[in-house]
Amino acid sequence: MSTQARHWASINEASFVAGMHLLFWTYRLFGRWPFRIVLYPVLLWYVMSKPIARRASQSYLQHVAQFIPMNAGMSGVLRHFASFAESILDKMLLWGGLFKTDQVVFHGVPDIDRLIREKRGALMICAHLGNLELCRVLSRQHGQMRLTILVHTKHARAFNQMLAALNPGSQLNLLQVTEMTPATAMLLAEKIADGEFVVIAGDRVPVSAAPRTAVADFLGEAAAFPVGPYVLASILQCPTYLLFSVQRGDHPEVHFELLRESIRLPRKERDAILRTLVKDYAARLQHHTLNAPLQWFNFYDFWHLPQLEAKDASR
Repeated sequence: MSTQARHWASINEASFVAGMHLLFWTYRLFGRWPFRIVLYPVLLWYVMSKPIARRASQSYLQHVAQFIPMNAGMSGVLRHFASFAESILDKMLLWGGLFKTDQVVFHGVPDIDRLIREKRGALMICAHLGNLELCRVLSRQHGQMRLTILVHTKHARAFNQMLAALNPGSQLNLLQVTEMTPATAMLLAEKIADGEFVVIAGDRVPVSAAPRTAVADFLGEAAAFPVGPYVLASILQCPTYLLFSVQRGDHPEVHFELLRESIRLPRKERDAILRTLVKDYAARLQHHTLNAPLQWFNFYDFWHLPQLEAKDASR
C-alpha cells in the first residue's frame, strides 16, 4: 500500500499525544493563550515530520476551497492542526472536569427527549468532526441519555490511555468493535431495547480486508463511505439520527438530526437504498463541515478509492 493511501487505522498518533501532554500542563499552569503560544512550535515539528498527515490536510483544504475561501498552503495546514490540538485539549479538559459544559448549545433535542421519555433507543451516526466527547460527558453527568460508542481504539491506544489517566470513567461507555458479529448485533439490540443510544462513525471505511462501502460525492469528489451503520440500523429496527458536534465562536454546538425513522433493506432494493442513505449522510456532513471547516479531523487520503472499495455497496 502506498504511503499516501494508508488506511486510517494504520496511522499511529502516539507522538502527537506525547506533545499534547506538554501542552495540557502548559494550559493548566498558565492558561489558554500561553498554551497557544507553545502550541505552534510543537505543531510545526509535527507537520514537518508527518508528510502523510500534512498532505492529507492540504488535500482536504483544497477540496474545501472549492466551496468557501480557504488557505490551503502551509499556514492553512498549521491552522487545521491547531484546531485539532485545541479539540484534543478540550477533550482532556472535559474528562478532567475543567470544561464549562453550560455553554453548550443543543439543536434537535425535542426528538431525543421524546425518545428518552418513551424509553426508546436509537442509532446515532456521527463523524470525525468537532468534539463528540462532549456528548459522552454530558450523558454521564445527566444520566438520562445513555450512550454506547462503537470504536476501533487500537489505533488510538495512547490517546485513550491519556484520557483514562485523567478520568477512568472515560472508558466506561466505549465498545471495541473491529468486526460486526452476530453476538455484537445481539448485544446492541439489547441496549436499544433498554432505551440506550448506540453511536457509530459514518465517515471511516471499516477495518477489514474487504470493506463494504458506497460511493458518494463529498466536497466535490467521490469518496467511499461505510454502509455498515445503515445495515446495523436495519437489523436494530430503531430510529436513526445523525450526530454532529462543532465549535461555533465561543460555544460548542451539538446537532441531532433525524435520518430515518426506520431503515429496511429489501434484497432487490438494498444497494440503491444504501447508496441513497450514504448520499444523504455525506450531504449533511458536508453542510456541517463547511460551517466549521478547520474541525474536520481525518488526516489521511479520504478520497482514495482502492480497488476493494470501488465496487460499491453491491459487493
